[in-house]
Amino acid sequence: MPRIHNGGQPTFQIGELAKRTDLSIDAIRFYERRKLLPPASRSAGRFRLYTTDAIERLRFVQQMQALGFSLQEIKELMGVRGDRAHACSAVREFLKKKLADVAVRIRDLQQLETELQADLQKCNRALKQQRGKTCACPVLEGEERTR
Repeated sequence: MPRIHNGGQPTFQIGELAKRTDLSIDAIRFYERRKLLPPASRSAGRFRLYTTDAIERLRFVQQMQALGFSLQEIKELMGVRGDRAHACSAVREFLKKKLADVAVRIRDLQQLETELQADLQKCNRALKQQRGKTCACPVLEGEERTR
């Protein structure tokens, strides 16, 4: 249940923040330790008190993680958010770098797919030649010879 505190802003405890963001309490504390959330104010009973800003920040973290940004990159992006005059060009550079990283990962995955398909074909050929009888796996045999 929200309370009015902290300069007139409604505040709520960590459990409520967890519900509103679909994060665990441990995840929220983790983000706080990583300085993705500013330290929460405390109630008279020493409970952490958060404002709606915490919800917005955590949702931003979740969105950026979904785009593949690391926590360090997200922290840097949060710093950029404060500089409205230069934010767009800075974010553009982040996005260009992330897009280049994704292109490399796609090429690597395509190479992996090619290798897996070739290995599967080796297994299919070996099984077809043996007509259901047990046989040595050419993929495993090939691994042993390359070691």
